[in-house]
Amino acid sequence: MASTPTSRHPGTVRPRRRLLLAAAGMAAGLGAPLVHAQPSSTIRLRQSIALSGPLADLGQAVHNGAKACFDALNAQGGVNGAKIELVARDDAYEVQRSVQNLHEFMADSSLFALFSCLGTPMVEAALPLLKGTDVPYFAPFTGARAARPKDFDNVFNVRASYAEETEQLVQHISTVGPRRIAVVYQNNSFGKEVLLAAQASLVRRGLAVLAAETIDSDGRGAEAAAKTLAGVQPEAVLMALAGRPTVEFVRHARALRRSLPLYALSVLGGAGTLTSLGHQAVGITVSQVVPLPTNTMLPVVRDFLQAWRWLGSTIEPSHMALEGYINARVFIEALRRAGRNPSRTDFIQATWGLKRFDLGGFLVNFSGPGSNASHFVDLTMVGRGGRFIR
Repeated sequence: MASTPTSRHPGTVRPRRRLLLAAAGMAAGLGAPLVHAQPSSTIRLRQSIALSGPLADLGQAVHNGAKACFDALNAQGGVNGAKIELVARDDAYEVQRSVQNLHEFMADSSLFALFSCLGTPMVEAALPLLKGTDVPYFAPFTGARAARPKDFDNVFNVRASYAEETEQLVQHISTVGPRRIAVVYQNNSFGKEVLLAAQASLVRRGLAVLAAETIDSDGRGAEAAAKTLAGVQPEAVLMALAGRPTVEFVRHARALRRSLPLYALSVLGGAGTLTSLGHQAVGITVSQVVPLPTNTMLPVVRDFLQAWRWLGSTIEPSHMALEGYINARVFIEALRRAGRNPSRTDFIQATWGLKRFDLGGFLVNFSGPGSNASHFVDLTMVGRGGRFIR
């Protein structure tokens, strides 16, 4: 599929005066002037992401959140004399398409970095292409252990890991009372990793997984999994699912036992999943790796909503969009510290030097390869209308 420049994304208008105001708010949030001169160069970022397919709502939200940030910055003149160009190419959450996109991106000598590519299988396939290069792989959208290789100094993870999300969910479940805890997981590396994390977390509390059932990524096996788990009468079910498997399992589980407490990781929170589930999503507890996007007590959320509104986006602001925005803010700060006309190596060194940087209620701290810069995990619940509440 042809590249899609961010300046042509549907549903967004760009009144320059509003962009300038949004950029001014963002610059204040960064706590340092962004503009040093009229832009003399362009920092070219490329993104392989699901803009169609089963996780399109996640991909579109992450992309638009980053766009809101970069467009506001560019309207004010850029950073250190350079504007940032983010171009996304759809991979429909297909590994082969993602790899092809990356091959084409990396063949372009003007590429500066790969930004917020989505999906655990895509990250696993990307790492061999990145090994031994100086191409920054910035803020991939996955909490998988595989995305945190200890021998890559050009891979920068921001979001908390799936293991950290799982630990928070298990801690909460065990605190509120349930002891008979089952797991339903997607038949891929994401689902299996969460299952292992849940087992380890339960063992630390003297518990064990009551039962574990798997569902294919196209949703096959959801009805059988729901029936099997209903038969062992769990007091809570942890769902390591994303996209269609979530919808299929919840529908069958609710039909068998409407009041069964369900728990899920942040990847459940796409608008498409919540819309498909409708009232059946109400009451599901979901871990999140960024703050509530309506929590205007936090400066970073206020900055995000300002950019989001003033860009004229017709899409509801979400955790996913806020995550894209935060990733862009962190990238901008590292780029600012890398100085004028930075090389990729300059940027890599500047990013690893980013310690205890507070965006205004969201702290990032890059400690070294194999880790993630944020350990923020919050618990929310799906309320009426598919809105998250705390």
